[in-house]
Amino acid sequence: MKKIVTITAALILAASAWAQSPEKMSYQAVIRDASNTLVASTTVGMEISILQGGISGTAVYVETQTPMTNANGLVSLEIGTGTVAIGDFTTIDWANDTFFIKTETDPTGGSNYTITGTTQLMSVPYALYAKTSGSSTPGPHKDL
Repeated sequence: MKKIVTITAALILAASAWAQSPEKMSYQAVIRDASNTLVASTTVGMEISILQGGISGTAVYVETQTPMTNANGLVSLEIGTGTVAIGDFTTIDWANDTFFIKTETDPTGGSNYTITGTTQLMSVPYALYAKTSGSSTPGPHKDL
């Protein structure tokens, strides 16, 4: 009986660990050079920044990665898993302000970033905030 209780407790703990929000986010981009030619099957250098407050805001997190593009020039990254230059991805206060993602790319694989882009992050990263926003009682509620 003790073994069953121990195994059940271990399974519940393992399941709750899997239910946590990952401390990273997915990002994909198609890389083209200055001539608008796909950069296919090539290692590229990228610097990813999370900017707070605006398109020219303060960088609260910066990392570098050197992913390889596929045959269609597509790179797939997990932001939060690269080589950190500034900040800590796990401590970004997503509820504090608006955030933007800035990507800089060197199609030759180095750090001479010649391709840049910045765009506002919308809903998905804010789900990271939900894990610390409190909880509610599940199920229907009636005013008493």
